[in-house]
Amino acid sequence: MNRDEVMALVASVLARIAPEAELAGVGDSEDLRAALDLDSMDFLNLIIGLSKGSGQDIPEKDYPRLFTLQGIVTYLAQ
Repeated sequence: MNRDEVMALVASVLARIAPEAELAGVGDSEDLRAALDLDSMDFLNLIIGLSKGSGQDIPEKDYPRLFTLQGIVTYLAQ
């Protein structure tokens, strides 16, 4: 996946989890949980959606790497 594909996936998953979330206003290195007011279940659902949408297994030990948009892009684009 490239950056644009990852960002489209993030936007799609977030639209289902937190439709009121404004992804456009979030900086690449900002903590998504704080910036979008995601609780732990929302974040877990984000990870599950990213895993299903990308076809990549995301083990729990890697969750902290996905707290930011840049982290998600780096992780899924590898």
